[in-house]
Amino acid sequence: MSTHTPAAPRVRGLQDRLWAAVTDRDEHAAAEVVFTALDDGIDAETALLDVIAPVQERVGTEWAANRLSVAQEHAASAIAERVIAALAHHPAGRTEPWRGRVTVACVDQEWHVLPARLLAEVLTLRGWQVDFLGAQVPTPHLIGHLHNHGADVVALSSSIPTRLPTAHAAITACQAVGVPVLAGGAAFGSDGRHARRLGADAWEPDARSAARRIADGLPGPIPAAGRQQIDDLPHLGDQEYTLVARSRTQLVREVLAQLESRFPAAAAYTEQQREHTAQDIAHIVDYLGVALYMDDDELFTGFLEWTAGILEARRVPAASLTPVLDVLGTELKDFPRSTRLLGRAHTVVDAFLATAGPRPRRLG
Repeated sequence: MSTHTPAAPRVRGLQDRLWAAVTDRDEHAAAEVVFTALDDGIDAETALLDVIAPVQERVGTEWAANRLSVAQEHAASAIAERVIAALAHHPAGRTEPWRGRVTVACVDQEWHVLPARLLAEVLTLRGWQVDFLGAQVPTPHLIGHLHNHGADVVALSSSIPTRLPTAHAAITACQAVGVPVLAGGAAFGSDGRHARRLGADAWEPDARSAARRIADGLPGPIPAAGRQQIDDLPHLGDQEYTLVARSRTQLVREVLAQLESRFPAAAAYTEQQREHTAQDIAHIVDYLGVALYMDDDELFTGFLEWTAGILEARRVPAASLTPVLDVLGTELKDFPRSTRLLGRAHTVVDAFLATAGPRPRRLG
């Protein structure tokens, strides 16, 4: 299989044409861009990783900047998935398997399937027999698949850090049945530190390097009888993660109950705005929980800084985060690690507000 990458201007031209097609919601035009490129000599792996993937990354960036709506982002993502599926049946994408078997799956509750799909297609192009299980695969189902069909490697994908506890359970379960795990996706950190912390046998940042790593071979895991998550993360013994996770609904309700008195603008929120606010608060509690699980402050502070930017891009004052942190701090005052995390998050939000300055606010 060719690994030649065309000259950058040619690739950029293809990206621009594909971007125009997906933002116009024109699936046929998007497919035509990719298929014409294949007919003109670009190999399928380049089309996947250097044309489709960067365009999809741009979709996410434009959504975050509030230049694409949620509906536009979903439509563009759906077109990308359908073009990838069609590419798999193009003559340029047909390869007879001659290597071993790899199972590619997203962890349970992980809906961001495109990174896993790209890896599955690249592995197929490189001669692997791939079982692509798709989005949100419950761990018992994944293990059942391994018992029934076997695999040389499980490639486990997760994009959202709040799925890390579930990923940990999946990694441990796969290794317990003797199958090594390669972890990938944004959830595991840009340097793979979370994958290592959770005991994955390997981590790679992208599909090409993951395919190379699998081809080089992963050492088989050494099954540890009775291994539990606390064996990898001894700090879980303080029970803070468990208690905060179990109190999620109560914490969200308490923040909502006190929000208007601490942030008067919330009194004028519409029903839809209140629903979005409840979702935002739930996400904050979820990220607090995963930061406790991993004992990693940056998981929480980084999310708060990102959220502040998202709110400001939508002309919602990032200052609304401060009362949320205040209420959570009061509710969790007896939890030392939670108190530390909330204090550091306060510092990050305060620094963001100091540098953001006054912004025009959307009325209503």
